[in-house]
Amino acid sequence: MKKIINLFIALLVLGSANVFAQNPANPIGPEKGSLVIVGGGNVGPEIWARFVELAGGANANIIYVPTAGDDSTIVKNDKTIKKLQELGVKSVTTLHTRDPKVANTEKFVEPIRQATGIWFEGGRQWKIADAYLGTLTQKEFKALLDRGGVIGGTSAGATIQGSYLFRGDTKGNTVLVGDHVKGLDFIHNVAIDQHILKRNRQFDLLSFIKTRPDLLGIGIDESTAIVVHQNTFEVLGVSYVAIYDANNFAGTTKNPAGDSGNNGPFYYLKKGEKFDLLNRKALIPKASTKTASN
Repeated sequence: MKKIINLFIALLVLGSANVFAQNPANPIGPEKGSLVIVGGGNVGPEIWARFVELAGGANANIIYVPTAGDDSTIVKNDKTIKKLQELGVKSVTTLHTRDPKVANTEKFVEPIRQATGIWFEGGRQWKIADAYLGTLTQKEFKALLDRGGVIGGTSAGATIQGSYLFRGDTKGNTVLVGDHVKGLDFIHNVAIDQHILKRNRQFDLLSFIKTRPDLLGIGIDESTAIVVHQNTFEVLGVSYVAIYDANNFAGTTKNPAGDSGNNGPFYYLKKGEKFDLLNRKALIPKASTKTASN
């Protein structure tokens, strides 16, 4: 009897998720702005170029947020700042605090109101949550997206952008569901993982989404990114992005690209391929499909 009740609850949750996903009035990603979500590792030139372009190119005004890192590694002349400067960005401002009271002040958020882009560095995602969730800073992050800006981030700076904070436990990143489970919610009804192939994590979101079928799982490997706008994302970089959708868990769904050995409860997308977040459907270019079928 207990198993039947649990199954009924799971079906109700899944049904409510589908209602949300099918409502065009509720875009999953930013309606006006964009997200650049990187799975960690080396951020390649293609990814950096897209982020800077979306932020306004040479006229970009970028806020760099190193809060996920340890205090000993947070320095003004970070390699990320130097990279942005090498790409022609003249205005890069570091914004950091551990105190949510500070993050809730007008003085602290003033630079965000002038910015066109924000970049979250890697580290531990719960540190970002502790500092900014529920503050004026979080409100201004979203305001930047609402005026057409871009928010990017890598590793922890990727996971924090989802609505659910995967690997958010203070005890370590091997705890998948921990004492921090709320992300900044720039992309709704989504849990994001990173380093998935490099660190052999590709099955971790699978087990989690089985318990939360209302969420879409997106796993991003190193040196790879998704660029999100409204209800679509595009894959950039050199590796793969994995999709974990409870609707596919029967193991009978064929990978949209038709790649051999890539069928089952989750599947991979590669550079140039797109995904419809509204309908949870891969958008594979025709040329890619032809190549895969040969």
